[in-house]
Amino acid sequence: MSTERTAAERVVDFRPRTVLRTLLIVISVALVLEVIWIARHVLAWVVIALFLALALDPLVGWIERRGRLARGPAIGIAYLLLLIAIVAVGATFVPKLVDEVNGFVQALPDYVRDLTHGRGRLGFLETKYHVVERVREQVQKGGASRLFGLSGAALSVTKSILTIIAATVTIIFLTFFMLLEGRAWADRVYSLFPDGQQERARKVGHDVYRTVGGYVTGNILISVIAGTSATIVLVIMGVPYAVALGLLVAILDLIPLAGATVAGVIVVSVAFLHSVPAGIVLLVFVIVYQQLENHFLQPVIYGRTVQLSPLVVLVSVLIGAELAGVLGALASIPVAGGIQVLIRDQLAHRRGRAQPSGSS
Repeated sequence: MSTERTAAERVVDFRPRTVLRTLLIVISVALVLEVIWIARHVLAWVVIALFLALALDPLVGWIERRGRLARGPAIGIAYLLLLIAIVAVGATFVPKLVDEVNGFVQALPDYVRDLTHGRGRLGFLETKYHVVERVREQVQKGGASRLFGLSGAALSVTKSILTIIAATVTIIFLTFFMLLEGRAWADRVYSLFPDGQQERARKVGHDVYRTVGGYVTGNILISVIAGTSATIVLVIMGVPYAVALGLLVAILDLIPLAGATVAGVIVVSVAFLHSVPAGIVLLVFVIVYQQLENHFLQPVIYGRTVQLSPLVVLVSVLIGAELAGVLGALASIPVAGGIQVLIRDQLAHRRGRAQPSGSS
C-alpha cells in the first residue's frame, strides 16, 4: 500500500515598496557608518570635549552661583583658574626637567663611548647584541636617511604636531560651547517630548548626567592615586625628579588601558638608568599596581561613582576596548551607566503602570 505525501508550498511575495524601503535602509546605514569612519578623529575630539565639559560643569556652576555671574564669564573664570593650575604645576617641575635634560645631553658622549666599548649600563647592547656594528652596517648600505627614514619621520612628526595643535584648539572651543549652550540644547531636546513625559525625560537626563559626571570624577581620582603612589615609590628608591615622573603617571593614567602601560614603561626605564635595584622595584610596583587598579580600584570606585557593579564595569571596558580601542574604553563605562539609567527608568515606569491594575 503506497501513500503519497503532498508538501505544501509556501510562497512569500514581497511588494516592490517593501524591497525598496529595505534597500534604502541598508544604504542609509552604510552611509552613516562610512561618515562615522571618515570623521572618527573629529568624533574623538567631540567625546573628549564632552568629558571635559562634564568635568568643568560643577566648577562653572559654583562660580556662577557664588559670583552671581552670567554663564559666559563664569566659564571664562573657570578656564583662567584651570590655566593658572596648569602653569603652577608646570612651574614646579619644568625647570627641574630642563636641568635633567641638559645633564643628559652633557652625559650623552660618555654614554656613547661606553656603548661603543661595551662598558657601563648600556654596554650589554654592544657585547650581547652588537648594536654598533649593525648601525655602521646599515649606514654604509643605505646612509642615515635609510637607517632612520629621516624624510618620512620628519614629515610624520610635523603632521603629528600640527594635528595635536589643531585638536587642542578645537577641543578647547568645543568644551567652551558645550558648557555655554549645553543646557539650552538639553531643554530643546526635552521640549520634543509630550507634556506629560517631559518631567520623566528631565529626570532621566539628570541621572545620565550624574552618572557620566561620576565616571569623570572616578577617573580623576584613580589617576591621582596612581600618580601619588608612583611618586612615593620613586622617592623611596631615590630616583631623581620623582614628582615630575609621578605627575606624568597621573596624566597618562587618565587614558584607559594604554596610558598606564606607557607611563609604566617610562618610569621603569628612568629607574633602570638610575640604578638596577630601583628599576627592579619600579618594575614590580608597576605590574602589581596595574593589576590592583584594573581589578580592584576601577571596579570599586566606578561602582560607587557610576553605580555600576564591578562585573559590569570590567565587561564594559573590555567590550569597549575591543570595539573602538582607547576611545571605546573611555566611553564604555558612561555608556553602560546611561543604559542602566534607561533600563531602571523603563522598569520603574512599567511597575508604576502595572501596580494600579494589580491593586484593584
